[in-house]
Amino acid sequence: MKPFYLSTTFLAIIACFLWSTAFVGVKYGLQYATPLQFAGTRFFISGLLILPFINGGVNKYFTYLRKNIRIVIIVSILQTFLQYSMFYMGIKLVPASLGAIIIGSGPLFIAMIAHVSMNDDRLSWKKFWLFLLGVSGIVVVSIGRNNFTLTGDVKFTGMLFLFATIIISGITNVVVSKDSNRTPPLLLSSSTMIIGGGMLFLFSIPFEGLDLQLKPADYYIALAWLSFLSAAAVSIWFVLLKRPGVKVSDLNFWKFIIPVSGAILSWIILPYEYPNHIAFIGMCIIAVAMMLMNAHRRNLK
Repeated sequence: MKPFYLSTTFLAIIACFLWSTAFVGVKYGLQYATPLQFAGTRFFISGLLILPFINGGVNKYFTYLRKNIRIVIIVSILQTFLQYSMFYMGIKLVPASLGAIIIGSGPLFIAMIAHVSMNDDRLSWKKFWLFLLGVSGIVVVSIGRNNFTLTGDVKFTGMLFLFATIIISGITNVVVSKDSNRTPPLLLSSSTMIIGGGMLFLFSIPFEGLDLQLKPADYYIALAWLSFLSAAAVSIWFVLLKRPGVKVSDLNFWKFIIPVSGAILSWIILPYEYPNHIAFIGMCIIAVAMMLMNAHRRNLK
């Protein structure tokens, strides 16, 4: 029996907590850099940070890469390049509250993608309603944290970009989980972020220009933290997706933690963010959904 700190539950919570800290880091970083260029730099550095931990070190990196180049290219394009390009383009076109709701509903849509893509990951009606309960909590938290509106600068194309982000994320999760070559997870996370981050950076230049000026310390602190959390969280997630018996839908249910943890961190760190009773109710709904899902999993064992 694995110790608790190596269990799927504990590692999934750690990965989701790390991802939840990205909101604050991105807020600081984007004060001094353009979105796509900042994201490209972040992921490129993240990939480099993982390199020393690959089995066999840098010396065997290119040997592993040649053997697994197909899935590396697919995941690089899907997860790092397309997903984050779509995310940044979409988030600029919709209000923050609506963007949070769409992205927060990701676990439900990913579970539906897994349902049609994997024979051993079917979405029962009970699981569907639990996912829907989690999404409702996301809606309440988002309304509580932002001045929710569907007027003004809401653009349908922005919503499409964000939904595309979710679909691409779901497809990537399925691709990694079904990888028949059992590509080493650290190789996959490192190489896809190096390649995808480089693609994002190059793609940004014609649209955002090239900014090589020195920036304040806040920028480099945010970039360092975001690079670390991406390296750690993506590597953990890929390890879990490749574990025998781990289902894509069950694993992604833990992502409902992200908006809750992200909101709490924002209230603590950002001066213009503060808690209210509506957001707290949403968090309680998400907590109930997660407890019911855990009970449901135990009953199936």
